Amino acid sequence: MAMCEVCGNDYHLAFEVRTANGTHVFDSFECAIQKLAPACEHCGVRVVGHGVEVGRSIYCCAHCARQEGAGGIVDHV
Repeated sequence: MAMCEVCGNDYHLAFEVRTANGTHVFDSFECAIQKLAPACEHCGVRVVGHGVEVGRSIYCCAHCARQEGAGGIVDHV
């Protein structure tokens, strides 16, 4: 069995995620998201979808990007 690097659970269905910076072991998608997904620069929510990039900042939505001063940003509906 492999141990999750976020919660420490030793789980027989743990899985690996390979990134440009290495290989990570998790017991759930929840732990993988907590470790790997970026956080919105405005509200702190983890960005699991596409998000909005403004310069080097990532936001969960256009609203949060606008709240931080980004102009011309719109959500796709």
